[in-house]
Amino acid sequence: MFLTSNMSSADDARATVSSLLKGIDRYNPENLSKLERYVEIQTKENSYDLEANLAVLKLYQLNPAHFQLDVAQQILLKALTNLPHTDFILCKCLIDESHQQEPQLKSILYLHLLLETCEFQKFWNELVELEDMVSTIVGFEDSIRKFICHVLKITYQTISKRLLAQLLGDLTDRELEQWMNRYGWKSQEDGKLFITNQEEIVKTKNITEKIDFESVASIMAHAP
Repeated sequence: MFLTSNMSSADDARATVSSLLKGIDRYNPENLSKLERYVEIQTKENSYDLEANLAVLKLYQLNPAHFQLDVAQQILLKALTNLPHTDFILCKCLIDESHQQEPQLKSILYLHLLLETCEFQKFWNELVELEDMVSTIVGFEDSIRKFICHVLKITYQTISKRLLAQLLGDLTDRELEQWMNRYGWKSQEDGKLFITNQEEIVKTKNITEKIDFESVASIMAHAP
């Protein structure tokens, strides 16, 4: 079975690619066109398959002449959408240093750095300059907002509504309300938003170790 231009179902494509990745065919460069088409399907249908994307980058590594910059770009952007998982690092490690110096890939690497260091406002500012690049990745911005909300949930107890809107990409009041409802974040009397009680997240735990008499006797018997 081959991936054709009229294949729109990500599930069908996943099943086809899954069979290609079994056995020695995983490293057959003749399958690259099918795998590259699958990467494009992921970007358009907001699906994701790390194993297949890693297989593409591995084939590029083994067959440098087949390297496609635009496909590598799409793979890295899709990996960003799966933060906080380490997918991006795995993909980056399979891309040659020389290719990482290409302006497009350098920009994506910088986006990753900003997200990893929680420079969220800088991230959105940079993204404005890369709108043409990320617009091909359906659901990209919302996936990033989901990651940011994850970070906020484990970091903040309360936050101002204005700051939250900025961290999520200067959302309108209506858009911000949707994200607040999604995570159950409520407004307080002081005007701030309650995220979560961090004291309840960090709980002390008493650890009790039990040592029986036989164990102590054995240790004492071997003591000098």
